[in-house]
Amino acid sequence: MKKMLFIVSLVMLLKPVLPFLDYMVNYEYISKELCINKEKPELKCNGKCHLMKELAKASEDEKPISSDKKDNSKHESEVLFYQELQPVIVSQIYFHTNSLVGNNYSNHYFHLNSCSVFHPPTFIS
Repeated sequence: MKKMLFIVSLVMLLKPVLPFLDYMVNYEYISKELCINKEKPELKCNGKCHLMKELAKASEDEKPISSDKKDNSKHESEVLFYQELQPVIVSQIYFHTNSLVGNNYSNHYFHLNSCSVFHPPTFIS
């Protein structure tokens, strides 16, 4: 099982390299028989035109199925819970400063304005 998985993964990794390997192994046959430019030796093509066709065919096979399906796909979703949103009404809050506050209440406030910093007592053992 592991050997088969290894072989399949190796083939998948080497798939883009297969046209190059085929070109190198069958160089003589491709350059003499399959080359389109064999009548024009000054171009020194030597079958590279055939290699480019094979590479284009291999890259076409690797492309996704279709990019048109992405545009035409419509997604539907079910609404499981729906609650209508109420508009938010912002109102101003007015504070009345005319309220009666007794003198007794205002005399309980005390503020000591000191500059000393509190230090906790030291523990002597």
